[in-house]
Amino acid sequence: MVFLAASVIAQAPQGRFTVFDGSGNPVDLETIVDKMANADVIFLGELHDDSIGHQLEYEIFRLLADKYSRERKIVLSLEMFERDIQIVLDEYLQGLITENHFLASSRPWGNYKTDYRPIVELAKERRFPIIAANAPRRYVNMVSRGGRQSLSRLSDRAKEWIAPLPYPPASEIYAKKFKALMGGSGEAQMGLDNILDSQALWDSTMAHSIKLILEKERKALVVHLNGGFHTENRLGTVEQLLSYFPKARAVVVTFRYETDFRTFISEKHKNLGDFVILTDASAPRSQR
Repeated sequence: MVFLAASVIAQAPQGRFTVFDGSGNPVDLETIVDKMANADVIFLGELHDDSIGHQLEYEIFRLLADKYSRERKIVLSLEMFERDIQIVLDEYLQGLITENHFLASSRPWGNYKTDYRPIVELAKERRFPIIAANAPRRYVNMVSRGGRQSLSRLSDRAKEWIAPLPYPPASEIYAKKFKALMGGSGEAQMGLDNILDSQALWDSTMAHSIKLILEKERKALVVHLNGGFHTENRLGTVEQLLSYFPKARAVVVTFRYETDFRTFISEKHKNLGDFVILTDASAPRSQR
């Protein structure tokens, strides 16, 4: 069953995506893989319902593993799992518990089986570590409701599941971008600064999780999956990683689905990442 899922998603959807560097020059997936020879971490910034993007993430991960795993430790890091379930994830990777028990105890996203299971199973098959990198949502929600100071009331054990306090605030440029995205929504009107701080907790916890890997494994190659907003323009999680680990060499890949996915529009796509992958917007959306 594992091999069937992997073999299906590994068939990159030729003709339904285009790859560019951050300036809009056409490249290919192999160019991205080659770039990782001198990098520590690659951020794959997805749209969570981009079915083609998920297939391409798998393909990039497979290509990286094939090329570098003999000389470097490959580590898969995921926004989609929260730090407090790391023990459950490790038990599954070690074959101690069944997949059903793993899923019952790890709060997987609704599209886990279609979009993330194949890459998890490939890492499991090759005995690569997988990091549950994200802050528990209940603590992100605490900040949204009560501000970052509310986290001080957590137990010492609970604080291990988030970035060290006080975690860094969002940068000015990231804050401006975030507030523009939130606009005048009802949620934003109830406390935009707290919501921004909750986003910063998300970013800083993922960044701190990656920092811990790079400190422990000097030659590690970390492949981190996250929503594109967290890393677009090398902001958010990328900025936070560099605050924790200034020497980190990061490559950012940003996925966007577009009706005209063959055309790079500078005003829209330039410098969204070191690489920008445009996928066919007519493809069925993943269901979360």
